[in-house]
Amino acid sequence: MFLSVLQDTFYGNKVSDWLISLGIILGALILNKIIMLLNKYVIQKLTGKTKSRLDDILFQMLESPVLLGIVLFAIWVAAKRLDLGVHVETIIAKSYKILTVINITWFVSRLVNALIEEYWVPKAGSGKSKILDTHLISILRRTILALIWALGIVMALNNVGVNVGALLGTLGIGGLAFALAAQDTIKNIFGGVTIFTDRPFRIGDRIKVDKFEGFVEDIGIRSTRIRTLEKRLVTIPNYKMVDAPIENITEEPMRRVLMKLGLTYQTTPEKMNEALAILKDIPNRIKHVDQKEIVAAFTDFTDYALVITFVYFIRKQGDVMETPSEINSEILTAFKIAKINFAYPTQIIYIDK
Repeated sequence: MFLSVLQDTFYGNKVSDWLISLGIILGALILNKIIMLLNKYVIQKLTGKTKSRLDDILFQMLESPVLLGIVLFAIWVAAKRLDLGVHVETIIAKSYKILTVINITWFVSRLVNALIEEYWVPKAGSGKSKILDTHLISILRRTILALIWALGIVMALNNVGVNVGALLGTLGIGGLAFALAAQDTIKNIFGGVTIFTDRPFRIGDRIKVDKFEGFVEDIGIRSTRIRTLEKRLVTIPNYKMVDAPIENITEEPMRRVLMKLGLTYQTTPEKMNEALAILKDIPNRIKHVDQKEIVAAFTDFTDYALVITFVYFIRKQGDVMETPSEINSEILTAFKIAKINFAYPTQIIYIDK
């Protein structure tokens, strides 16, 4: 009974042929499982013992494309042994050719991306290379991957008989019309190239542009993303970034702080000089304050105070919030010990009796 069922015809093929083709596909899936286990428990342990990371990366990136390639090959073999009609067989053959090239392109793009991540990214911002930085790597990564995929798609289309030259010519004519309709996008691309060449900032820098201030998270071809101090993500088109004045806060060697200190009019010249001496001695008592850039001068007579202008600079390694707090506390303590009084708005009223 069972043998007779196997000889029955179903959609132009015997049931036995359908079962054999299905068995080929299931066999490929079982083979994939074996390869996954072999890679996990044998190959990765062997490659992990070598000094180079190249073999580890190669086998990690090769696994998924190989598994997909085995399945595609099994489906092609299973379909080839069946009589599915000329039209269906032609579609399967062309699909197989396209998917095979796409699979190889996927492997190459994964491998290149992993190599960039392994060998280039650690050098970004390390000071060991003046060429490689996070910004440059981001642009190069996207450009290289785009070229790999473009080449892969062209090869896939060429394999199935598409006239790539004629297609590119058609795209060239349509590209002119598209360029006119996408002027802003083109401006953004050229803006991204300008940012890439001029390098006014890098990923991770704190910048201020227009009314936004924050840290650069990503520099793309079309736009730049900034995480503001309020933790909000702002996306700014690149052409606006190029046209706007940009203040790179990260690149400042020191942070300037200006203070106005008002002393009472009862302050004697001796106490005024003592106050100036206390301020000029601040770098000797507080870390990360530049000693050469201290300015303390008696500058103004106002309605209710004798004004001292105090200017100091916080070095790059200093905390721009903690250091001023320490300085203010030191001034408050030193002035109190020296009995130097701060002024506040007051009025003296004389009554004529």
